[in-house]
Amino acid sequence: MTQVPSDWPRPALPLRGSSALFPARRVFCVGRNYADHAREMGSDPEREPPFFFSKPQDALVPLGGDVPYPMATEALHHEVELVVALGLGGHHIPVDRAMDHVWGFAVGIDLTRRDLQTQAKNSGRPWDMSKGFDASAPIGALSPIAECGPMAEGAISMTVNGESRQTGRLEDMIWPVPDVIAFLSTLMVLQPGDLIYTGTPAGVGAVVEGDELRAEVEGLAPLVVTIVPGPVL
Repeated sequence: MTQVPSDWPRPALPLRGSSALFPARRVFCVGRNYADHAREMGSDPEREPPFFFSKPQDALVPLGGDVPYPMATEALHHEVELVVALGLGGHHIPVDRAMDHVWGFAVGIDLTRRDLQTQAKNSGRPWDMSKGFDASAPIGALSPIAECGPMAEGAISMTVNGESRQTGRLEDMIWPVPDVIAFLSTLMVLQPGDLIYTGTPAGVGAVVEGDELRAEVEGLAPLVVTIVPGPVL
């Protein structure tokens, strides 16, 4: 991994315990990938193949910190997620080779304007404005797979102001990481630097200005975010 030049046009993500940076490309997100969260959102996890939505690059907030409360919502929700960073691209990647394409992992938060998402669902409209807004994708320091392993199991959690909100296990994913990569590679030609937010367990809920969010995945650097007055300027 080489040092990213200062004029690099894409967001660059810090690595845990290193001064090197990882050049990020696209941000894909898996919807409803934990059975308990799928039921929480009114879906049947037994019948639904994986589906995806995207966030823009500049939605990334490396290392968290202050995140402004967005415009046009009264229901900003937290969703803690394991994030996969790809080091190799490809298409129609076999499940049994998918992990060869992974560079590493990080903790992420998928912030959602839930009221806008509900309106979009009820109207049969796209989710873009409920998911892909400014600063909607905080992400922690990346750990290379050589150090953290395949992240096939372990605890995932979210606290707000020290109070437990979300708790789950990575092994409870409906579609594990290799399956997610393989399926997504049948829809897009994946590229090095692509990030995949892999879904959230149950317990999502609203946050307000002043709240401190702590997102954790066992074996990775934690991610701490404080919601501050917005909007982004």
